[in-house]
Amino acid sequence: MPQRRDRRDSRWDEHRRARREQLVAATVAAVGEHGPGVGMEEIAAAAGTSKTVVYRHFADRGELHLAVCTQVAGQLLEALRTAMTSTEKPRQMVAAAIDTYLAFIEADPELYRFVVHAPAGDPGADPIAGLSELVGAQATALVALALEGAGRPTAAAEPWGHGLVGLVRSAADRWLSSPEPMPRGELTAHLTDLAWAGLSGVVTRTTNEETR
Repeated sequence: MPQRRDRRDSRWDEHRRARREQLVAATVAAVGEHGPGVGMEEIAAAAGTSKTVVYRHFADRGELHLAVCTQVAGQLLEALRTAMTSTEKPRQMVAAAIDTYLAFIEADPELYRFVVHAPAGDPGADPIAGLSELVGAQATALVALALEGAGRPTAAAEPWGHGLVGLVRSAADRWLSSPEPMPRGELTAHLTDLAWAGLSGVVTRTTNEETR
């Protein structure tokens, strides 16, 4: 009997997990149709269900919002890892990471706006803080790799890595809100120049050729 209950519990857990994934996907679709201010009724309609059912799987809008943020973070981190392993040259790694971040939000700006705005009733929260922390960890690994390659201590990798994320995030937010945004490639070049101006002095060995 205990084994049968365990199997039933396991099947129910899998059902809940799958249903939550479906609701997250429906939320993303609803954001694409209605924008970042999408309501719970619109999300439920996109899922082909009711708000009552949505609230069976997510305690409130904040919990659903967090689930969407988690999915977005996973997708972005995978894209960043792919970009960063495409080259062994430090400057190109920085450029690839910056362009990947910008390309990710350019592809779906409404979803990005949904992620970065706190749910109503929690104006003090920073929903992207967790995402920034994860991306910052990835950037830290990038900087540490460059420092190791130059035979330098890696103690500064963490503050520089997270500082780089702050730089790119702030510029990206402004870029998205600009009525006449510059082309992504141009912004990538500007941010890479600024970031590399600081990093190049400590991660290069002798010649500028090694940074290209």
